[in-house]
Amino acid sequence: MRARAMIDFQAPTRNGSATTISTDRLATLDTIQKRVLWLAMLMIHHANHVRCNPDETKVGGHQASSASMVTIMTALYFHFLQTGDRISVKPHASPVYHAIQYLLGRLPRQYLTALRAYRGLQAYPSRTKDVDEVDFSTGSVGLGAVAPAFAALASQYARDHFGDVTSRRFVAVLGDAEIDEGNVWEAILDQALTGLGNLLWIVDLNRQSLDRVVPGIRAAQLKALFAKSGWQVLEAKYGRKLQALFAQPGGSALRRRIDEMSNEEYQTLIRLPGDRLRAHVVTVDGVARPELIDAIHGVSDEDLPALLSNLGGHDLEELLSVLARVDDEPNRPTILFAYTIKGWGLPIAGHPLNHSMLLTPEQMDALQQELGVSPEDKWAAFEPDSSAGQLCRQRVKHLYPVSRPAPHVVQAGDLPRDLSIPVDGRVSTQQTFGRLLMALSREPALARRIVTASPDVSVSTNLSGWINKMGVYASQERLDYERQGNWQQRSSGQHIELGISEMNLFMIIGMFGLSAELTGQQVIPIGTVYDPFVLRGLDALIYGLYSGSRFIFAGTPSGITLSPEGGAHQSTITPSVGMELPNLNAFEPCFAQELAWMLLDALRGCCDRGNGHATYLRLSTKPIDQSLLQPALTRLGEAELRRQVLAGGYRLVDWRWIDPRESEAYLVHIATTGTMVPEAVEAANILQEEGIPANVLNLTSPRRLFEAWQQLPWGKHPTLEATSDGPFRWLIPPSERHAPIVTVLDGASHTLAWLGSVFGTLVIPLGVDHFGQSGTHTDLYRHYSIDARAIVEAALVAVNRHGLE
Repeated sequence: MRARAMIDFQAPTRNGSATTISTDRLATLDTIQKRVLWLAMLMIHHANHVRCNPDETKVGGHQASSASMVTIMTALYFHFLQTGDRISVKPHASPVYHAIQYLLGRLPRQYLTALRAYRGLQAYPSRTKDVDEVDFSTGSVGLGAVAPAFAALASQYARDHFGDVTSRRFVAVLGDAEIDEGNVWEAILDQALTGLGNLLWIVDLNRQSLDRVVPGIRAAQLKALFAKSGWQVLEAKYGRKLQALFAQPGGSALRRRIDEMSNEEYQTLIRLPGDRLRAHVVTVDGVARPELIDAIHGVSDEDLPALLSNLGGHDLEELLSVLARVDDEPNRPTILFAYTIKGWGLPIAGHPLNHSMLLTPEQMDALQQELGVSPEDKWAAFEPDSSAGQLCRQRVKHLYPVSRPAPHVVQAGDLPRDLSIPVDGRVSTQQTFGRLLMALSREPALARRIVTASPDVSVSTNLSGWINKMGVYASQERLDYERQGNWQQRSSGQHIELGISEMNLFMIIGMFGLSAELTGQQVIPIGTVYDPFVLRGLDALIYGLYSGSRFIFAGTPSGITLSPEGGAHQSTITPSVGMELPNLNAFEPCFAQELAWMLLDALRGCCDRGNGHATYLRLSTKPIDQSLLQPALTRLGEAELRRQVLAGGYRLVDWRWIDPRESEAYLVHIATTGTMVPEAVEAANILQEEGIPANVLNLTSPRRLFEAWQQLPWGKHPTLEATSDGPFRWLIPPSERHAPIVTVLDGASHTLAWLGSVFGTLVIPLGVDHFGQSGTHTDLYRHYSIDARAIVEAALVAVNRHGLE
């Protein structure tokens, strides 16, 4: 084959708001979009009808949802996107994304047959599991739309603070049904996201959800809502062929007729044969309208369905022309409503139940012939010297340059070994947290990389000192007249004050926690939130962790220890969240020194981009006598105590150091965490006076202890033999593993109930297993049986029951 001359695909020229795109380029883009459509459909077809399926259940893949996105994705990747742009692809368009990456040469061919397969391509785009470099994980609808918004804010923040960034524009391609998600509107309404000119949302407006055609005409309402929220609103509604028809006699009446159709009527009409479609279109209120008859008189019945389906989201020339207007208003985010048809180009186009439909083998054969795909190689990319092949090579070089600057990150040497803060006789962990942030502010190399955020609870979570010193961030300087000068908002500020939305908090720290990868500049985000409302942001928290983000958040105040506030503000199951979510370390400190070590460990987790982790600190406003720590510090020494605190727990009270003459026969372990330590120590003292030796195990991170237990070889007996060192010998040595355990915490009792399974010993778990109420600490601890008296009673029962066994 004779080599063809290299085609120079120049950027389109622009004259005012009009954009000129050459006919050759449009033809090349059309060739590419047809191949993208075919490959996406073939990937799904292979997964469902060809690949071995031992489970004999449907694999799925969303052919109709993918098809509606093909033109949008082709326009973006092969024309609009520039170096440094980051894009979030709607979940159901995953096959389209992977088909494009294959054509760009960034996805090996063997992965095309591994959609939704083990170690293959994920069902939905995944930053951490897909092989072709996904910018944003999607899957839980709504979150993938909002993530680029907060990433755009992270990019703006990084540019204001550090200058150079590797990011440019942040794009979210989302389905119209995603706009129904509440978290989308929580984000749109937050003042922190105003003025983001580097943000673009493209709505795949196919007007169909999972089970139906969405009733009514919602587009106008949505456009108005976004416009009132400060967004530039664009639309690609009708393709050039329909626009030309509208310009003919009777065209304005035809446009008005289509504009006023309900979604259900339009979706039904475009599936009709031409003659029946004509009769319906020209008839209004039972009367055939002459102007409508004239408007489509010159269109054959054969061509009419395709012509009325010529929407802007499937017309490359129209879509690219609208995209060229995105930068018309550089200081506002932009939303583009691209009108599409779900199932475009497929025999199931517009079908009200096509969301989960799959093309039959016969339909795939017909599609292959229609799209001109060679039967010799159904998986083929483009010939290198073809116009499409040349454009693919040019675009991959432009979008993914081989030489990329390494991100600017915090080095391990920038982290202090210790943090020195004043510690009063009685202090809470929440107070300590505020003091530790002030100590961090005195570490210049590290402090410049820290940003705090809070959903309107910064003062009540002890961030005031940090904010007064570091300032509130805003790209343009603003004055907070309520709080005056110390809270002036400026581009150098290092705190972001959100509205009352825990979802937004976890989205912002999640995206700022990926700033090294997304913008080239590492930022360490630290968020604060009332602990009971961690659950209100749980979706966003999970999203950040699933995306591999590194961040720190403090849940404070926590538990029924927030006694006057009542059950609506008292958290009980958040310890379980910290125990069970992947990629998250969770600590619940009691003493100031513990929290200092934990915070430094959390910072190290953020700086380790390969094997690091996010961290959850469950804190409290309950003042704690710091002298209770001194015996353990004296006994163990600072270095060993620090190791044990970070490993998950230590013996705060060791019976052997109190009265070694006591017999181990009646020994009991009291395992506790956080605010319940004083009650556990009091109970141990009472038991000691009764001749019953008691250890107090302060479990600073039940999660880390559980993980240590889980790392044991599975081939061994699930309980540890008395002679085995086991995973935490320093807590319970072999000679004491016969003793029963009483667990107690300000949270659900099951959180620590697993401890007995480690050694096969009796456990009596105490905790808060009912909704809270208002009262004093004394009232509530007694009511929920977690006070010292309840601990003593449980210990006596445990010792007696153990003695009878």
